[in-house]
Parts: sequence; structure tokens; C-alpha cells
Amino acid sequence: MTDGGRWGSWLADQADQRERDGLRRALVPRPAADRVLDLAGNDYLGLSRHPAVVGAAAAAAHTWGSGAGASRLVTGTLQVHADLEAGLAAYLQQPAALVLSTGYHANLAVVTALAGRECHVVSDAHVHASLVDAVRLSRAGLTVVPHNDVAAVRTALGGAGDRRTLVLAESVYSVLGDRAPLVELAAACEEHDALLVVDEAHGLGVHGAGIVAELGLAGLPHVVVTATLSKALGSQGGAVLGTRALVEHLVNRARPFIFDTGLAPTSAAAALAALEELRARPELSVLVRGRVHDLAAALGVDPPAGAVLSVPMPSPRVALAAQAAALAQGVRVGCFRPPSVPDGVSRLRITAGLGVGAEDWSRATDVLVAVVKEHG
Repeated sequence: MTDGGRWGSWLADQADQRERDGLRRALVPRPAADRVLDLAGNDYLGLSRHPAVVGAAAAAAHTWGSGAGASRLVTGTLQVHADLEAGLAAYLQQPAALVLSTGYHANLAVVTALAGRECHVVSDAHVHASLVDAVRLSRAGLTVVPHNDVAAVRTALGGAGDRRTLVLAESVYSVLGDRAPLVELAAACEEHDALLVVDEAHGLGVHGAGIVAELGLAGLPHVVVTATLSKALGSQGGAVLGTRALVEHLVNRARPFIFDTGLAPTSAAAALAALEELRARPELSVLVRGRVHDLAAALGVDPPAGAVLSVPMPSPRVALAAQAAALAQGVRVGCFRPPSVPDGVSRLRITAGLGVGAEDWSRATDVLVAVVKEHG
């Protein structure tokens, strides 16, 4: 594409508008020997650099090569995939699991393979973009209900008639950090013969085997779980967990699974090693929750249910200024800005992960308290 013409003008106008709105984003490569304290990533338990996790990835590369080499239905299903799926299913207390190349693909797969024009989807207003896109691709009817409003979900289910219906929720919502009323949602779905799909991206690891298991909902045939391997497990990939019949259906009908190269063996092995570490050290979940609660108290905000703390800022520009001020003092934090935030409020996004040592964590806390006091 050249710089001129109709499309060039449109792209330039879009860039100018982003600049005016304070919403311009850019890619910034991070060096391997970065000395900045990282409180922006998703490595909640600090396992991405754990020797056992790194060693498992390296060993898998020597054993299987750098990639799966094909889609899972051709020759891309490796023994390490089967081992990871068995490990995930056992840990999350589910009958079966299917791993995919990303958590985004996991959400796309489960919704598009289960829903269609003849179906209806009831979605919480704050679900992740991957679930929003999945519903669009499925072409199912859609009712978006107010956040965590069980009564609205029941009303929508009652109005669905004889249509097969999916209800979409997250166990922990990343922006506001609150929990979904999963017990009530599961009960409503059971009453109306609907399927509840719960994204455990921010629950797995931070709450051990996840909130679905914590609440005794794991293994119920009307509750399906999706998860990512790129947060608490410090790797990359996604998974869908549920009945064996569900997994078989996805293998045969989920286009994001069928037409994609299998998860890289290095990522699968790393996730499996991280899972084993989490199983052996359940105190990691307690430690990360304690860290986020302490930081929330220091910053004067409500503690989240997950490992991500969001601190409201007056505007996108102020949020960026606060982010820059923290970075200037050696602390990297994230930044929620429209359209990524469901309520339109810009925020600092701070990960209370365990990958930062105690002394550095104390310094980072002091920096953030000063930055929030100045900009908040």
C-alpha cells in the first residue's frame, strides 16, 4: 500500500484522531537484560523464568523441535500435548481438556463450535474481547446483560425459548478485578438447560485450580471452562475444559483448533512444568493474593480478586503521564485506556506478581504510592 490515495488518507486521519484522544499505542521492544521492575506483565506467579519451567521448554525443543509442525489433526498432536491436557484436566478437576495455541483461540473455539444462527448467547457486559469476537463469528443471537446481574441473565434465559443458549462470564474480570457470581449463574443455567462458559484466565493459579473448582462447580456438565497458559503458568497457549463429549466436538468442529498449527512443544512443556510447580507449591496462590491486597491498601483502592490491580486515573493523558513517571523511576506498569476498558475509565494496570523480589517490591510500592498521589 502506498502512502497516497483514499486508504492512505484514512489511515492518516485515524492516526491523528488517536493522537488527539490520547489513545496512541506503540510497540516497545523489551531487552532480555531489562533492569526495569516489571509490574505490567501477566506472569502472576513468576514461573516464566523458573529453572524447571525453562528447562522443560529447552528439553522439549531438543526432543520435538521448535514447533509442532502441523495442525493437531494431521501430525501436530504430540505426546507433550496429551500430557499437558491430562495434567490440566486433573488439576482443574475436569473430565477432559483440549489445548490450543492461544487463550484467544480457546474462547473462539468453544463459542463458535457450540453456537450458531439457531442459538442464543447471553453475555456479561465486561467479558474479554475474545469472547465478544467469538459471538460475532458464531452469528448467534446475542443479549448483553449488565455486569454481574444474575436477574438480567435469568430474564434473558427465560426469553430464549427453545433455542440452545450459552451464558458467557469470567471468573475474575481483569479490569475491575471483581468475581462473577458463578454459583448463581450455574444454577440459572441448570434451571434453563443452558451452558455456562467461564473464562478462568485470571482465576487459574491466583486461586489455585481456579474459582470454578474452588466453588465446587468443576465437572458439572453444564459448566465449561476456558483458560490461558500465558498468565499464572508463565507460558503461552489456551485450553478448554469440560466433558469428553465437548472435547470430541471441538476436535471435529472448532475451526480455530482444526485449521491452526498445534501449540508449540516448548510452550506445552513449559506450561506442564509450571502446572507441576503450582501443584507442589499451593502457597504461591496465597502469596500473590497477599501481595495484591497489601498494594491495594497502600494505594487506597479496593483489592481485586485477581492479581491485577487497577487504579482509576482522571483521563487517558493523565494515565499515560503516571505510567511514564513510574517508568522514569524504574517501575513498569500497564495502562488501561478506552476502548479496552468496559466503563470508559482509564486506569493504571499493576500486576502484583511474584517475579519481583521482596526488596524490589518494597521499592516499587513506594514509587507507585508517590506516582498515584501526584496523578490520581
